[in-house]
Amino acid sequence: MGRLEQRMSAPDFWQDQQGAQKMLQRRKRLEGDLDFLKRLRSQEDDTRVLVEWHQGGEDVEKDLRAALDGLQATVEAAEFQKMLGGEHDRANAILTINAGAGGTESQDWAEMLLRMYLRWCDRRGFKRDITDIQPGEEAGIKSATVLVSGEYAYGYLSAEVGVHRLVRISPFDSAARRHTSFASVFVWPEIEEDIKIDVQDKDIRVDTYRSSGAGGQHVNVTDSAVRITHFPTGIVVSCQNERSQIRNREVAMKVLKARLYDLELQKQRARLDAVESGKKDIAFGSQIRSYVLHPYRLVKDHRTKYEVGDVDRVLDGDVDDLIKTTLVARAKGTLGAAESAEEAS
Repeated sequence: MGRLEQRMSAPDFWQDQQGAQKMLQRRKRLEGDLDFLKRLRSQEDDTRVLVEWHQGGEDVEKDLRAALDGLQATVEAAEFQKMLGGEHDRANAILTINAGAGGTESQDWAEMLLRMYLRWCDRRGFKRDITDIQPGEEAGIKSATVLVSGEYAYGYLSAEVGVHRLVRISPFDSAARRHTSFASVFVWPEIEEDIKIDVQDKDIRVDTYRSSGAGGQHVNVTDSAVRITHFPTGIVVSCQNERSQIRNREVAMKVLKARLYDLELQKQRARLDAVESGKKDIAFGSQIRSYVLHPYRLVKDHRTKYEVGDVDRVLDGDVDDLIKTTLVARAKGTLGAAESAEEAS
């Protein structure tokens, strides 16, 4: 921290605006870590004093119980944060939701998932910006991309990658039949500017078009929306949320670089898996969770067997317990073991 403060006090500190902002963010993280340690020590000292008083015959049982509960919660929070120690776990996240096959049913389900994650962001105090959204033909959305800004956003949301399944009586079926819908969730870390991802002009095509959003002062006025196609990989990204074409292009390039970086990481993992197979926790396209609204009501994570009976609470953004059990299983190396056991039985 001392070296960091010394660098920040240099006369030329603000000459590199991006570098200065990154250093300020780093200081904020370090200050948060130090405050956490101070709080833990303070709770430990207070609890020790209460234990001594209790052993001396003082009537402090209620206070001691509350102190022990608080200390346990702090330790559990520390252990949970320790699990988010991956290279990019502390980074912002780029979340993409895509409707599966099934037309209106799946598109409506994709919009329900988008609402769930937006509310989850609000619960955690994360900033969220919808950078691109493709409306469904009759209802819902075909796809959406959200930039989630907050500490450990990527670490948390990495637990949500995969296919999400909904079972319900369809509101779009006049015969009121039960339907199963699918939507996929992908998550990438927002890549820092100092990580070099080489995107050459000859490898991309940039198209501009009018926004297809819900309307408003800055929608469908100019061709400000941007779509970038990366020829070598076939990746297509778009952004229509910002007010200018220049800003939309910047955001679209940020998403493209994040996806290219993730693609390279996948290639590295594939090479490792070829040598040491069977150690991959989760693969894109795997069905990870079911949300059943009929004939019974239940949310079940197939990787951990964790179940929640209050489906409405989950769809309203209360996803923390599902995320936590997944991250714990991943840290223990048991993620997917429950799913394998189900298939074997």
